[in-house]
Amino acid sequence: MAEMHRIVDAKDASKPMPPMLLKKMERFFDLVPSRFSKAQLHKRLEGTFLPVERMRQEFAQLYKRLETLNSPVVFSHNDLLLGNIVYTQDLQKVTFIDYEYADYNYQAFDIGNHFAEFAGVDTVDYNRYPNREFQLKWLRVYLENYLLKTDITVDEIECLYVQVNQFALAAHFFWTIWSLVQAEYSTIDFDYAEYAFLRYQEYLAKKDEFLALNYQN
Repeated sequence: MAEMHRIVDAKDASKPMPPMLLKKMERFFDLVPSRFSKAQLHKRLEGTFLPVERMRQEFAQLYKRLETLNSPVVFSHNDLLLGNIVYTQDLQKVTFIDYEYADYNYQAFDIGNHFAEFAGVDTVDYNRYPNREFQLKWLRVYLENYLLKTDITVDEIECLYVQVNQFALAAHFFWTIWSLVQAEYSTIDFDYAEYAFLRYQEYLAKKDEFLALNYQN
């Protein structure tokens, strides 16, 4: 992941790339119907997610907070669930697949989303979300490879730790709204509505705890 995050656009390396998160979320929000075509599905979703303007406002408040974290914008995969990570044992090599959502985005979003995906998809268990000890070890190795140095400071790790966990909230929100879109339009046999509830419930469950994290250099 660190190697991927170091990729820059050689055509215009001097010009900062905008993060995709806000633009993509706006597109998703626009695709959520005011009334779902299936009456039973609409009834199931309306109490929590409709009108969607409430969800827009909730995300806008979260995004305003996340912008203050100054997470670097890097080339990100944006969907690093475990199924998109392939380990070839003979070569001892890790490869990422399925770059459908790859784009420039906040560094902390890509990492926070990856941590959130530890829970799984078919059987979701957020007790698998990595604890602080695991994250700090992971983030140290990441920073060594991202910054290409070995003398990573505690301050650098703590700063990224706060950013990652708060951006994990944005990841939950991202896939919640994505699931609502899929619930209306997808032909795949999957309960997207239930997945939307799972992601949004976890967002609400962790919101206060993660936003209370604070780091000052």
